[in-house]
Amino acid sequence: MRMLIRLAKLLLVLLVLAIIGAVVWLYAVPPALLRVGSGYAAKIVCSNVFIAHRDAAEVLADDVQAPGHPLLRLMRVEVKPQEMRVRAALLGGIAPREAVYRPGLGCSVLGDDMAPARMVAPAVVQDGPVNASLPWPQGETVASSSEAVARLLAREDLVGVGMRAVVVVKDGRIVGERYGEGFTPDTPLLGWSMTKTVNAALVATLIRDGRMSIGDVGLIPAWRQDERARITLGQMLSMESGLVFNEDYGSVADVTRMLYLEPDMARFTEALPLAKAPGSAFSYSSGTALLLSRIWQDRFGDPASALAYPRQALFGPLGMRSAVLEVDEAGTFAGSSYMYATARDWARFGLLLAQKGVWNGKVVLPADLVTLMHTPNRHSNGRYSLMQTWLPPRGEGGERLPGDMFALQGHDGQSVTVIPSKGLVIVRLGLSPAWTAYRPGNLVRELAKALD
Repeated sequence: MRMLIRLAKLLLVLLVLAIIGAVVWLYAVPPALLRVGSGYAAKIVCSNVFIAHRDAAEVLADDVQAPGHPLLRLMRVEVKPQEMRVRAALLGGIAPREAVYRPGLGCSVLGDDMAPARMVAPAVVQDGPVNASLPWPQGETVASSSEAVARLLAREDLVGVGMRAVVVVKDGRIVGERYGEGFTPDTPLLGWSMTKTVNAALVATLIRDGRMSIGDVGLIPAWRQDERARITLGQMLSMESGLVFNEDYGSVADVTRMLYLEPDMARFTEALPLAKAPGSAFSYSSGTALLLSRIWQDRFGDPASALAYPRQALFGPLGMRSAVLEVDEAGTFAGSSYMYATARDWARFGLLLAQKGVWNGKVVLPADLVTLMHTPNRHSNGRYSLMQTWLPPRGEGGERLPGDMFALQGHDGQSVTVIPSKGLVIVRLGLSPAWTAYRPGNLVRELAKALD
């Protein structure tokens, strides 16, 4: 009996020591998964607090913890308003990460030393307030909505679980809109991978000006001595570069490592090798989109000019005053994932595409490059275009959809559907994780039918 008691005490001591050791290990050498989680929490809270002016506790609970990995429910955040920083850590102390806000350039996840790198250029100053008395899209005044559209937008089965904003544009004017509780026409919302199409549009403006071309090769200096030198700009835009990139968000994959562990995303991504010959296969890759940012930014030579370019070339001319395309700590635009804008500003961008690149009589995007947005690439079975957009399935009734229909799509149910032949743009933003099975197709079909 005495022996059993001694053995039990020994086991208890060993258990306590193991627990202490595990806690010390977690503090000293936290696993990458925990660091990804805290980086994600810091980034999402930072952007929503300083760009969208939302409550930090609400963002943590609704945007980070509720829809995400169970470990995210253990994340705690601290907002530092004076420093414009957000710190996140598991249980408040394990695997800490920080994100810092720079006006006009959004939030960046910091490196492990938590010290913000010196930016290579000053932050871009936002535009002044819009003249609200002007009609949209020149201003923010919206005429009375279509009753037919209003009835459709009232249907929860069409707008989906977690809807935060829907805006419907027909022939250049808003004919209906709806906002979720706590969200308004003035709330900037994250587009996630819809940012890829905006990034492609910036590339298109440089092609328009003769500073880039679809056939460009030798895109990145580090590639010029190996077979990656053969990758063309067109193959990058069509997601047919052949580069290795793991897009699995459920683990510590290339995409999560790039977004939440690497302060210099381009340096990390440009080091990845080829998986297949360039142009031989389709592989959806946020890494490819991120590298497109680095490629077009490098065409300027001057980092300050590159940082100012999205507002100069696109957001300013379209009146997208809320738009913020965020950068990483090294100053590369996160053209794969991180643009915030109000639903009406996302609609302005969609309207530019519906008008085949023309805005107020001026060619902003070449019409032939907008055409590439509804032209299938070679290897995606008709699902992805030559210019960073998704195409509708043609089976199961999809064959009745116009041939020029295409869509920007993003994580958790973001979409901007564009049908140039019908003058129709449908923006749907929200927080609808994969388990909700929300797809915007039914909403688009019903609205297209009602507005035909």
